[in-house]
Amino acid sequence: MIKTLAAQVKQYKLPSLLTPFFMALEVVVDILLPRTMGSLIDKGIQTGSMPDIYRYGGYMLLLAFLGLLFGVLAGKYAAQASSGFACNVRDAMYTNIQKFSFSNIDKFSTAGLITRLTTDVTNLQNAYQMIIRMCFRAPLTLIFSLVMAFSISSRLSMVFVVALAILVILLGLIIFRAMKYFNEVFEKYDDLNASIQENVSAIRVVKAFVRERHENEKFKEAAGGIYKMFVRAESVVANNGPVMMLAVYSCMLSLSWLAAQMITAGSLTTGELTTLFSYVMSILMSLMMLSMIFVMLTLAAASARRVVEVLNEEPDLVSPENALTEVADGSVDFEDVSFSYPKAHKSTAADRDSRGRARRHKSEPDIPDNGCAADSGDPSSGSVLSDINLHIHAGETIGVIGGTGSAKSSLVNLISRLYDVSKGCVKVGGRDVRSYDLDTLRNEVAVVLQKNVLFSGTILENLRWGDKDATVEDCVRVCRLACADEFINQFPDGYETYIEQGGTNVSGGQKQRLCIARALLKKPKILILDDSTSAVDTATDARIRQAFREEIPNTTKFIIAQRVSSIQDADRIIVLEDGVIDGFDTHENLLQHNAIYREVYESQTKGGGDFDQKGGAL
Repeated sequence: MIKTLAAQVKQYKLPSLLTPFFMALEVVVDILLPRTMGSLIDKGIQTGSMPDIYRYGGYMLLLAFLGLLFGVLAGKYAAQASSGFACNVRDAMYTNIQKFSFSNIDKFSTAGLITRLTTDVTNLQNAYQMIIRMCFRAPLTLIFSLVMAFSISSRLSMVFVVALAILVILLGLIIFRAMKYFNEVFEKYDDLNASIQENVSAIRVVKAFVRERHENEKFKEAAGGIYKMFVRAESVVANNGPVMMLAVYSCMLSLSWLAAQMITAGSLTTGELTTLFSYVMSILMSLMMLSMIFVMLTLAAASARRVVEVLNEEPDLVSPENALTEVADGSVDFEDVSFSYPKAHKSTAADRDSRGRARRHKSEPDIPDNGCAADSGDPSSGSVLSDINLHIHAGETIGVIGGTGSAKSSLVNLISRLYDVSKGCVKVGGRDVRSYDLDTLRNEVAVVLQKNVLFSGTILENLRWGDKDATVEDCVRVCRLACADEFINQFPDGYETYIEQGGTNVSGGQKQRLCIARALLKKPKILILDDSTSAVDTATDARIRQAFREEIPNTTKFIIAQRVSSIQDADRIIVLEDGVIDGFDTHENLLQHNAIYREVYESQTKGGGDFDQKGGAL
């Protein structure tokens, strides 16, 4: 864990080294000040020697200025180092998240990732600054103060040793109790972020169902959980102050009692006693500082574990060595394919180590001579897809229909290798998808998912996700194909219209058409529409399909739909039921020979409902 985080210091190594250096110089100055003050009292004030008063007073002013200078420099470099470290950690986490496959993403909740990128990294930033500053200052001050105290009077300095032993025990008990509560806080933070995220993203639904009170109660419960944990932890940590003050005053009383006798006997001067009092404060404050450091590091350790989980999470899907960088055509073949979703679980350190060892020994499945990769693993008893065999020619339009949960989306997700098959292989352009460079494959397979997502920015900026170099003319052309230009031209700002976060200022149908246009800009060899015309009217749906036939005839098109009218003019139609292909033929042949398809068609054309309202026949 430490090695992983230390690697993120990177270009901030110099500030990280200069901070403790100047911190050490500041400690030396702070230790010399009490001794100089003692000399001022003994050799200047008590003897009435003005030259000595000026001399030692000048020394103290010089030391104070140097202490200020070293402190400012230490603070400056500490801020650079800690802020830079936090920036690198966030960047590394975000970069790694972008590499995650869907199965990796399934292991982390969205709220959990947000907490790790924000709260957890902030805790690490504060801890790192404390490590390079206070973790050097406190021990050095403690050690130097003890050395200086013993150089003045070893007998009186034993008071410090006794006080230190007692304090170490008491503060250790306080820290141990506080650790338990701090370790539990971050689970509560995830609950709080999840509550906020769900409420804000679904605020329209909340208001439509008048659930504001319920959401408020849910948020209060999540916030209350954090409150209770912090109260418990801080209540324990608050004992630091009283315990420390008890030790300080006990030491002062003991020193005063013993020193009075020594001053009377002439074995200790007033200046030395004043110096010892200063060292008492330095020693005990250093110990208190160390106790707070341990509390902060305990809090940061919980954050560090969560951050390192993300940093060490290796993508389940990676490009193989000598990967193919060109897709020949849009043909698609499923050969004896079975698939089941990986079980989502919180990965442990042992899991990550074993995965790392496995990748070091075998980074990718072997690709045999027949061009089909070895099985990624045996499918579990809960297979989503079973024994799928399909052979689709480039340029074909394929309809996919099936009930909810029949694995329509799972089937097409395998084409762009969003998941890997559990058995068999999927080929694109005659080659196993696992033999391609991932970027190459996904650039040639454009997917319009069920959940259409637009980002904050203009319509043009959203469209150029498909091709960052696309001209305005290119964008207009694909919008015509997707029947999006008709509503874009009605906006006052046209293609410069600003899309709010989540596309809240456009309708569901408009959002779907913009997403289709964005996918077309990629000029893909395969286009997958995953129920992405469900929010448009049938006339617009028909125009979009006609434009596809006329404008992109060489692109293989997969159209997942619940409406038979959306796919009946496809070259062939796949009928899925419970992850198994029940039929694969033209619309006319399926009507004659496939009972499921015929019943769906009749129920919809006679107004009897959609696929999932057939009276339980499926």
